[in-house]
Amino acid sequence: MSVKGKTAIITGSNSGIGLGIAEELARAGVNIVLNSFTDSEEDHALAKRIAKETGVDVRYIQADMSKGDQCRALIEKAGRCDILVNNAGIQHVAPIDEFPSDKWDAIIAINLTSAFHTTAAALPMMRKAGWGRVINIASAHGLTASPYKSAYVAAKHGIVGLTKVTALETAKEPITANAICPGYVLTPLVEAQIPDTMEKYGMGREEVIEKVMLERQPSKEFATTEQLGGTALFLCSDAAAQITGTTISVDGGWTAL
Repeated sequence: MSVKGKTAIITGSNSGIGLGIAEELARAGVNIVLNSFTDSEEDHALAKRIAKETGVDVRYIQADMSKGDQCRALIEKAGRCDILVNNAGIQHVAPIDEFPSDKWDAIIAINLTSAFHTTAAALPMMRKAGWGRVINIASAHGLTASPYKSAYVAAKHGIVGLTKVTALETAKEPITANAICPGYVLTPLVEAQIPDTMEKYGMGREEVIEKVMLERQPSKEFATTEQLGGTALFLCSDAAAQITGTTISVDGGWTAL
């Protein structure tokens, strides 16, 4: 069965991984609902650009993923959700005993709790349509850990657990739930960090990428947003109809260590 004509809602999708997944799905004929917490002219122009380039229907709906009622309202406003990609996320780094409580609460809310709310709102739509895909963007940190990232690691481990429960609750239906676990991905946000990291360590671009940024990624190459989009598209295909409740790592071997 083709995904053409299906509707995908991708949270946190006006840049980076979310945007890459949105563009890849749009090229396959999927109608797209973009989302972020902002509501700028650039956000709506982005939707128009993708629609013009791919010929599918693309809308932008603002919703703050730190607020449960707005998470659910996003799904309701979209009116249809065949493919739900829970991608919204933030990060903060600090030792546990110095980690600000408000940062912990925000990371858990946006990176984990939002996916519960959107999934809860989307599943009835999927059941009514007789088909659905839930794709949660976890992380290598959903399977392993690093120091100073307590909230992020806890949230991403939580996303993996939520994925498994979603899969079990829909196992006898034509609905699947899986988590993609990226390692380092070359997004505009990561790209912007490279010059500062070069200055901090007194290294050239390639050296700082290999020895500092990709220290734990054995391939020594960034994953790309296009690769993550392709993985998401595969999970929507008939070939993946019996893949549910699992994780797919796109991390250059990080979690093989």
